[in-house]
Amino acid sequence: MKRAALGALLICGHVLAGHAGGPPRVGFDWFDYRGQDPEFAAPLRPGHYRNPVLAGFHPDPSVVRVGEDYYLVNSSFAWFPGLPVYHSRDLVHWQQIGSALDRRSQLRVENGQGISRAIFAPTIRFHDGRYYIITTDVDGIGSFYVTAQYPAGPWSDPVILPEIDGIDPDLFFDADGRAYIVHNGPPPGSPLYEGHRAIWLWEFDLAKRRVVAGSGRVIVNGGTDLGRQPVWIEGPHLYRVGDWYYLLCAEGGTEEGHSEVAFRAPSLAGPFVPDPGNPILTQRDLDPARPDPITSTGHADLVQTPAGNWWAVFLGVRPYAGGYHNTGRETFLLPVTWRDGWPVILAAHTAVPWQAIKPDLPDASEAIPPQTGNFEWRDGFDRTYLDREWLVARTSPLHWYHPDAAAGVVYLDALPVTLRDRGQPAFLARRVQHRDFTATTRLELPAAQGLAAGLAAFQSSDFHYFLGARCSAQSCQVFLESVAKGVPEIRASAGIARDVGHLELGMAQHGDSLTFTYATGKDEPVTLASGVDARLLSTQVAGGFVGAMVGIHARRE
Repeated sequence: MKRAALGALLICGHVLAGHAGGPPRVGFDWFDYRGQDPEFAAPLRPGHYRNPVLAGFHPDPSVVRVGEDYYLVNSSFAWFPGLPVYHSRDLVHWQQIGSALDRRSQLRVENGQGISRAIFAPTIRFHDGRYYIITTDVDGIGSFYVTAQYPAGPWSDPVILPEIDGIDPDLFFDADGRAYIVHNGPPPGSPLYEGHRAIWLWEFDLAKRRVVAGSGRVIVNGGTDLGRQPVWIEGPHLYRVGDWYYLLCAEGGTEEGHSEVAFRAPSLAGPFVPDPGNPILTQRDLDPARPDPITSTGHADLVQTPAGNWWAVFLGVRPYAGGYHNTGRETFLLPVTWRDGWPVILAAHTAVPWQAIKPDLPDASEAIPPQTGNFEWRDGFDRTYLDREWLVARTSPLHWYHPDAAAGVVYLDALPVTLRDRGQPAFLARRVQHRDFTATTRLELPAAQGLAAGLAAFQSSDFHYFLGARCSAQSCQVFLESVAKGVPEIRASAGIARDVGHLELGMAQHGDSLTFTYATGKDEPVTLASGVDARLLSTQVAGGFVGAMVGIHARRE
């Protein structure tokens, strides 16, 4: 019941009804996604788990344990609902139980914002019977936190923290009951070089819901060694372990030079001294030409099991040939060892393993839909609410998607908003979680003139593909539209009969190549275009901080 209620909240209670005078609609019967990565095809060794534990666009993970349960959140940027909340009992199998930002009263991602803006790196913590998530809306209200009695929600409206000038806030509760916030911010005075940032510490008054005035101070300037001009110190997390306070931060930017570094101090008064063995996690010291690499690791958070074992979740990237990646930054898991009083996630010159020995926790794989490995995900739209896998770009007061559970159809209003526009198009999207995948949908032919509907692969408003169908007064066609740097181009088209009623559209990625197909009736799929450059959807070409998405789209032309 909780899942259904949250899903209904996402669609604001709308089902197909009372459409007279409204925008034209297009019905979709089902959507099918299948992942087929070669690395995931290898049999899972007994007692092991696969990395990443959350495949596809799941960056900046933060984790907390409450009893025997673990909860994890990721950055969501301009996708809505924001801040997905995952639950696990074994740190390996994760199931989304809600989203912390599922109401427009909590998050306004307005027209004009890029898809890689809005909600940056969050932290989830638990204190005195309540859950806290603290994060930053970079183009909106700035840093804020939300709270909940239950991790599935409902979560509160944001409590804004206007004194916090920066991103990536962390909320730390000390043993004496006092609370603190650490975050990335500008360095004292003028930056000495590009990427010069600092880590700030504030005392936080939980009762008054604000930082203590005048308590802010820099505890790390620049990074591990200011003389070497380290860049982009960020993603701080503060812990107390034994007699020491530990500070973990990302350093080096989120590309191939990414790393995780550690500092410690005998008290919060400092000084925070860097670990002489830094970085405690990186892949930048490995041969870039190695086979099947995992790269760009960093931005870690630590958690301790009831047995006292430590584990780290962190982001990483799985590129294909040439160093390109479409799946974005994903969530990985590794054990943490302690050496000479310092945490180590991965020894120097050691590759992140695709399979590792799983935590000594009860197996929780039963009945949990997979979020990694090769799998099929299919939505027959036979519920009154949308599955949590579906996301929309930005926020909008419009209600343009309408599940009809009885008919097994979801109807999309054909809005006068294209995927190129920085508004909210009628686009239901899910994460691309594999480097090799197929996505297929069945839809009714949008026979009315001026409509187009179909299947889209989307990285941003400026970089995407749209495999659609449309009709003019004279004829109907399927077409492939590419958008690069915001410029649309019809790459291929084919005529189809107006009386087909329904058609199937499909796309498949294999490495850096995409194939687009269509089928009418019971005929075998016809290839509309093959050898299409999948790198258009990569971070290296499109930029930004998100991964590619795939889904269904309708528009008025």
